[in-house]
Amino acid sequence: QVQLVESGGGLVQPGGSLTLSCVVSGSTFNIYHMAWYRQVPGKQRELVAQISKGSSTINYLDSVKGRFTISRDDAKSTMYLQMNNLKQEDTAVYYCNAAYPNGYARFNDWGQGTQVTVSS
Repeated sequence: QVQLVESGGGLVQPGGSLTLSCVVSGSTFNIYHMAWYRQVPGKQRELVAQISKGSSTINYLDSVKGRFTISRDDAKSTMYLQMNNLKQEDTAVYYCNAAYPNGYARFNDWGQGTQVTVSS
């Protein structure tokens, strides 16, 4: 059974930075496209960034382009999201999952997520 464990969230002031990590266990990490999603209460989960297997293709939500960087370390079965110049509208619970090329999540069982709060 695949396990997704997110970490690295926290409280940060506007303009600050955080790096999120996602560790995947129970499956072969390097065969999957991977993605970061986020959700705020009352809204649907949205795709923030995705990275293909082999890291050849990377896509971002328009509102985070130039501020967020997605990466992966297949040897560690870990994906990262470097978030710079954070804004209040980035406040959300961030989740990771394997993804289909169209961005839809592959696994039905999500991790617990990691809370990112941007506030002064």
